[in-house]
Amino acid sequence: MIETIKYNNKEYPMHQVLGNGAQFAIPYAKHYCKGIGYDVGCMKKEWAFPNSIPIDLDFPDEYHALNLPQKNVDYIFSSHCLEHIPEWVDVLEYWHDMLKIGGVLFLYLPHYDQEYWRPWNNRKHVNIFTVEIIKDWMISKNFKNIFWGERDLNHSFMIVGEK
Repeated sequence: MIETIKYNNKEYPMHQVLGNGAQFAIPYAKHYCKGIGYDVGCMKKEWAFPNSIPIDLDFPDEYHALNLPQKNVDYIFSSHCLEHIPEWVDVLEYWHDMLKIGGVLFLYLPHYDQEYWRPWNNRKHVNIFTVEIIKDWMISKNFKNIFWGERDLNHSFMIVGEK
């Protein structure tokens, strides 16, 4: 039996309220995120991108989205984190600076069509993104090899670019 939640008379998969959305992006991200890198906002270390340095406010250290341990990393992977951060442009600028030339930024974000995740419905989210917004930001920072997917079955989208 598929467990669901109902929101505004629409059915959504129950797993969407439980966390660990990264599990749907990790198989794809493994093709791009290699070497030394971060999983920012993983929530639990066991949910982190494999072999990454997990970063989350809930961990007992001083690291967070705007304070990473070292610069010039090979990748930054982040799943369902950026929508919680008011200063998202500052965060993306900082992550850009933390990547080495040729480094990869891989984002997995909620898709607009999941009504529950919109900021006016879920106050934990302060932003809603589209592929176009993130792609335009990446282009403005001269990322290359930008690839993205539209909404998946987790009502989320992936976008990746190379610095």
